[in-house]
Amino acid sequence: MNTRSLLLRDAQFGIALAFLAMSGLLQAQQPVQQSAAPASVITFTLDFPESNPSHYSISVDSAGHATYEGQVKIEDSPEEQSYKTEFEMSAGNRDRVFDWAKQSHYFSGKIDSGKNVAFTGDKTLSYRDGQLSNTARYNYSTVVPVQRLTTLFQSAASTLEYGRRLAYYHHYQKLALDEELKRMQEQARDNELSEIQSVAPVLRQIVDDTSVINMVRGRAKELIQMGEIEAAGK
Repeated sequence: MNTRSLLLRDAQFGIALAFLAMSGLLQAQQPVQQSAAPASVITFTLDFPESNPSHYSISVDSAGHATYEGQVKIEDSPEEQSYKTEFEMSAGNRDRVFDWAKQSHYFSGKIDSGKNVAFTGDKTLSYRDGQLSNTARYNYSTVVPVQRLTTLFQSAASTLEYGRRLAYYHHYQKLALDEELKRMQEQARDNELSEIQSVAPVLRQIVDDTSVINMVRGRAKELIQMGEIEAAGK
């Protein structure tokens, strides 16, 4: 083999090595795609046949996205209807919910007090993620984090039920709005409601409706502001 052939062969070999090296470098630079971990979800459920709603649940995931579902009786209707809405839980309450669940060992054991106390509804707390799936039922619990979770979820449910009724009254019975908003204001001032920002859309619809009397629109506007303050402070 002459000198020219040897040089050509060496050049081709060098190019091949460079190509292989570059290919390896590019492969090393490719990000390793990993499947996203399943979101953690906490759900509170209440079944209380004597109340309205007779059944509801609130689920919130670790990002704060929440879903409320209930079985409610609508005025002038003997039958219950399903109601569902979604909202973003305030960051402070989301963190509290997951912290209290952790303090409660993610509901892995018995949380009912076992005491003979008045029935206030069949309650369930559940937690699930990619590894755990726990559910615990109770009527009354002496576990402090469970008590706090119960209070928060029930106060949020009360707010969401106000939102449902306000939407109904705004559409079908505007004269009922004033009394409903007055009650909502009183409960909000007494810190008996949480997640008021979750019903801001229907409150804004009332504020923007010039066919609604100014007093009613004023109440709705105040509640929007209370919800904003509450969410910002948590």
